[in-house]
Amino acid sequence: MYEVEVKVPADLERVRDRLTELEATSLGAVVQTDTYYDAPHRSFPETDEALRIRRERPVDEQDPEAVVTYKGPLVDDESKTREEIETGLEDGQAFDAVLRNLGFDPAATVRKRRERFELGDFEGYTITCDAVDGVGEYVEVETDATDDDLESAREGAFEVLERLGLEAEETVRTSYLGLLLED
Repeated sequence: MYEVEVKVPADLERVRDRLTELEATSLGAVVQTDTYYDAPHRSFPETDEALRIRRERPVDEQDPEAVVTYKGPLVDDESKTREEIETGLEDGQAFDAVLRNLGFDPAATVRKRRERFELGDFEGYTITCDAVDGVGEYVEVETDATDDDLESAREGAFEVLERLGLEAEETVRTSYLGLLLED
């Protein structure tokens, strides 16, 4: 499975207003803390891969759920489309200890407040308004796709950006981790 994603810097207040005009459905807000790891056997920045533990909780709760995610290299020059493999963790701290004992070192932590939305006429696409600590405000449009529908999924993501009044030319292919480390 592939995650098809387009991301642009944005004024989140303006985007929220546009989402209201379009009668988007709110899927709620969460706080995410992503810890990224370096591998002992290869350089993820060189191979364009990522390994992370994400801890996520609703804004009004304290106990996060954890998932581990592997992200493969980008597959095109227009979006952030890549293979993504993700699974839940019973205990994020225990899995962090496993990774560390295997030689995987924490590289950086990205923290963000994320609000998710759906537009009725773009089923399967999620719009996220992200306020990322130390990075700024961004909007992501994403969906899952197979090899057979990558191009149509990507086109649909760009259509959603257009409906939001955002420019496809402003698309950023760098991850939040990469943006954080650039500073």
